[in-house]
This record gives sequence, C-alpha cells and structure tokens, in this order.
Amino acid sequence: MFDATTILAYKGKNKAVIGGDGQVTFGDSVLKSNATKIRTLGHGEILAGFAGSTADAFNLFDMFEDFLQDKKGDLLKSVVEFSKAWRKDKVLRRLEAMMIVLNNDHIFILTGNGDVVEPEDGELASIGSGGNYAISAARALKKHSKLSEEELVRESLSIAADLCIYTNHNIKTLILEENK
Repeated sequence: MFDATTILAYKGKNKAVIGGDGQVTFGDSVLKSNATKIRTLGHGEILAGFAGSTADAFNLFDMFEDFLQDKKGDLLKSVVEFSKAWRKDKVLRRLEAMMIVLNNDHIFILTGNGDVVEPEDGELASIGSGGNYAISAARALKKHSKLSEEELVRESLSIAADLCIYTNHNIKTLILEENK
C-alpha cells in the first residue's frame, strides 16, 4: 500500500496551478523524496496530478492524453470518456488511484470508480494522504491573504508537509497562465 502523495490544484482568476510533494512511501520507509507527480498534458493546456503508485500514474496519464487527443483537447468530454474507460477496464478499476486535471476553465477529480467530481467552489481540489490538510490551508489562505495562485499552492502544501508524515517539503508546481 502506497501512502505517498499530496496534490493540490487551484483554478484562480489569473492562473491555474497544480502542485505536489515529492515523497513516495512504502509502509514506514521513504522510497524516494524527489518524485514528480504532476505534469502538463494536451500540448501544455492541461495540468494533471496523480495519487497512487508511480507505474499506475504513467499508464493513466498516457491513457488520459489519448482521450485528450481524441476529443481535440476538450477537457470536459475527455474526463467523461476517460472515467468510463477507467471504470470498465478490469485491471485499472482496481487501482487505488485518483487524478486531478484542470485548465483555466475547469477542474476535476477523477477516480477508478468512475467518479468525475468538479469541486463545489470550482477552484480548489486536493487528493492524497495530505490532501485534507492542503485544501484546509488553501481555503484559509485564500480567504485571509493576498497570495498569488502559485504562492497559495506552495504554502498550503508546505503546511500539509508539516502535518502529514507521507508528505514532504520537496514541492513542485506547474502553472497555466490565463488566456488573454
């Protein structure tokens, strides 16, 4: 069982940002402290993050990229078709994995159960073992600070790393600037 990830995404007014820590843990051992669990997809127009095993992440990212190409970059259509395929695949649906995907217009949490969840506020989403810590910090910082989108994601993940033993301070972020 992997307990290894905190991913936080923020679809702000000026930018879409996703961030993740770098720790991969197996049981009570840290296997790697500088893993990259986020990436850009769809010719740099989609940000994605993954919670689950690394091998599964590569397969699911590649699979989602195929749906993005097939749907000509339409994120909404891609997540619906991807979740159907993930749910129907006998091997993939058994994965204990989740993904966040976002662009400047939408943000979604995807699971192997076929779930496609757009967060209630339409702005913040988190997954992984430190996800609740990160989103709580992000909501408070959003309400009580004037941090930029990237600063908010970084600071929230740092707070999660202070609290969650499966999250570290090796934080990476990716940014989509608002189309003007």
